[in-house]
Amino acid sequence: MILLYFFIIGLMVGSFLNVCIWRIPRKKSIIFPPSHCPQCGQRIKVRDNIPLVSYLLLRGKCRFCKTKISLRYPLVEFLTAIMFLLLFLKFGAGFKLFSSLILVSLLIMIFFIDLEHLIIPDTIVFPGLGLGIIFSFSRGFPSPLETLWGLLLGGGVLYLIALLSGWIARKESMGGGDVKLAAMIGTFLGWKMTALSLILAFISGALISLVLLAVKIKGRKDVVPFGPFIAVGGIVSLLAGEKIFQWYRAFLP
Repeated sequence: MILLYFFIIGLMVGSFLNVCIWRIPRKKSIIFPPSHCPQCGQRIKVRDNIPLVSYLLLRGKCRFCKTKISLRYPLVEFLTAIMFLLLFLKFGAGFKLFSSLILVSLLIMIFFIDLEHLIIPDTIVFPGLGLGIIFSFSRGFPSPLETLWGLLLGGGVLYLIALLSGWIARKESMGGGDVKLAAMIGTFLGWKMTALSLILAFISGALISLVLLAVKIKGRKDVVPFGPFIAVGGIVSLLAGEKIFQWYRAFLP
């Protein structure tokens, strides 16, 4: 029953994240007006606002104007629910679970916003930075010193890369949002897991970019947002970072 409870809570949080993903980059309030169809403006009825279920019952279309509802909505809801389950299974009930749920929720929002709009809003990152620093003074969380090192490592490494690439290539290859996102992850995970997050982000980013180029979805001059890769690296490090380090140490002489 408790697993079902966390799954349902995850669906509800995912529904709210969808509101944030759509409204924040458009600089709209996440509270008012109530949920409505972005195409026809009709207010969404309660029966049509049940996470995941309503999408299936409506067959992915608005009840009023029949406009197709983006697949992102059920995807975010389902993904958030799965993440909530995995985090509960890993950490159990407690403060570590609470802080991890917040971090993952922030990263899911950033993933989809940056993927669509190529921006990482300060309205998400700065509160996340503040929460990570505050949480560092709680038991079971990286210490304030580890949090500070995580912040400096995450933000510092990407800031240095941005400076060097701007100096060598004469163009921006790393946005300020990426720097702030890595710093935010550092406040939650500490320096060790932040380093792993960045390594995973660079590896996955390079591989996916090569695939996109190979199948001609992207050209050499097209922008591929790096924020989603940082977000995925942070989530993987949170869930499986220790196992990855154990696997790595097993190969050392």
